[in-house]
Amino acid sequence: MSTLKWVRGVNGTLGWVAPKLVASKMRLAFMTPRDLPPRDWELPLLAKSERITLRFGLSALRWGQGPAVLLMHGWEGRPTQFASLITALVDAGYSVVALDGPAHGRSPGSEANVVLFARAMLEAAAELPPLQAVIGHSMGGASAMLAVQLGLRTETLVTIGAPARILGVLRGFARYVGLPPKARSAFIRQVEKDVGMRAAMLDVAHYQLDMPGLIVHAEDDNFVSVKESQLIHEAWFDSRLLRLQEGGHQRVLADPRVIDGVLSLLAGRSLQSRQSA
Repeated sequence: MSTLKWVRGVNGTLGWVAPKLVASKMRLAFMTPRDLPPRDWELPLLAKSERITLRFGLSALRWGQGPAVLLMHGWEGRPTQFASLITALVDAGYSVVALDGPAHGRSPGSEANVVLFARAMLEAAAELPPLQAVIGHSMGGASAMLAVQLGLRTETLVTIGAPARILGVLRGFARYVGLPPKARSAFIRQVEKDVGMRAAMLDVAHYQLDMPGLIVHAEDDNFVSVKESQLIHEAWFDSRLLRLQEGGHQRVLADPRVIDGVLSLLAGRSLQSRQSA
């Protein structure tokens, strides 16, 4: 029997008689990331990076000189997963700072969630020059959109494979681990208490996104449905939607069309800034 089948079996039985206990265990599992090492193809870029420590111990990698771009990886991700994009940005004259999210890499903490990621981005931005772009992948993209609501300032914003609604993520996880209805509800309430916000409010439909943006999603993304990208696009007036037929959830980060789209967004914003000066 696989581990997942065993977990679903236990949750499906115990979740009826002790829903809060099962929900508590699944909340911990949901918020505790694994520490996954970089792949071989990430190592050359890692060797070229400068490790910096921001306030509150937040760790990040930095490359290049020039206008600042802030990157945030997704759940159980790493800064160097953006290797192709980072190389292109540095070659184009930008300074790139990529964070280790809370409880990831060398940043402190044992648990993480979308709100903690968003607050980490705010903390980082307070120590960096004015941001030309913020780019987030998966949960990092959802966190970037939330961070803007919390006061993060950036000229442009890019989301890649990001969910539009955190409640949908929570429900999907609850179904995945086999929580029955009462345990599922208790799980969501416990997560909401932990992050300090109602899950229903962590939804792009409630957000105000005023900057130019790029929304990237691959049709064959098996982790975050491509339908989420349309919801983000509908809520974000000044955005361009780039939907790719292939790229999955991770490979999309290195797609040349994504890199071209990011550079074009930044170049267009730079041109507008010079014309208005």
